[in-house]
Amino acid sequence: MSYTGPDLEPPRPRRSPLRRPLTVAVAALVPGALLGWGVYAAVGGSDDGGDAAGARTSSAAPSEGAASASDDAKKPADSSPSATGKPTASSSKSAPAGAAGPLKGKVVVIDPGHNPGNFQHTSEINRKVNVGTHWKECDTTGTATNAGYPEAKFTLDVAHRLRTLLEEQGATVKLTQDGDRSYGPCVDERARIGNEAHADAAISIHADGSGAGNRGFHVILPGAVHDGDADTRAIVAPSAELGERVAGNFVRATGGAPSNYVGDGTGLVTRTDLGGLNLSTVPKVFIECGNMRDDKDVAQLTSGTWRQKAAQGMSEGIVSFLRG
Repeated sequence: MSYTGPDLEPPRPRRSPLRRPLTVAVAALVPGALLGWGVYAAVGGSDDGGDAAGARTSSAAPSEGAASASDDAKKPADSSPSATGKPTASSSKSAPAGAAGPLKGKVVVIDPGHNPGNFQHTSEINRKVNVGTHWKECDTTGTATNAGYPEAKFTLDVAHRLRTLLEEQGATVKLTQDGDRSYGPCVDERARIGNEAHADAAISIHADGSGAGNRGFHVILPGAVHDGDADTRAIVAPSAELGERVAGNFVRATGGAPSNYVGDGTGLVTRTDLGGLNLSTVPKVFIECGNMRDDKDVAQLTSGTWRQKAAQGMSEGIVSFLRG
């Protein structure tokens, strides 16, 4: 996502107040998860709409004619994949909500960051909404690769993959938007959807727009906020557990490394400036899956096979959290 708006100044790399060594979490969750990444195994290691390096996105439509890093990036965002990342004739059909499985009775809300139509509705997404502690823009356009593959298409594609995996586990899954609205929803509504669904877990999916050379994923956790309409005190601890489990399984499933530019190598960042977290009353995290402005990360983000692995990592982290 792109850090735009008055409350979305780029976070300075700092040690998270809730920082816990990710090695411990990963070792407990997924033994051997970091075998593909020696350093992290040995040593231990956004925003409602923005990138940690402060790169701002244009409200103009992304260039669809530009050559993308992968043909997968040109596929429709709503084409659900098979485990190999290739669309199949029946892959758009996911298991019935609430089907038998270990997550039967659990509700998960998936928030695909931004909306592909936001750039056509600049006045609507620029209007200010109350995010608990202050007022900020309804939403942003999100970022994009240099070749024009939009973050909003990436997030919706991953959300569809994640929904399928969670429904196969028996969860009832709700998306904050499913390409079924012209723009938005605004960040306050995104939080409200999770709250009103009484979600057992909520995850907001994004990709960063930082500078070239900045690589890796990070999971954003809510910090303790008790101000105005925002009160995150009850969700800080469970959200931290959710985030640690998602981060650990994301490493294992994708073989990727945590961010090299925020989070002190843990893959975990705590923030108190995001309306999507501050207004949440259910356990919730954001995940920045990679940097859309770095060529190496882009090669992954634009690969359907890699996106399936990313969804698998998120799913396994959420399942682990919900099953205790």
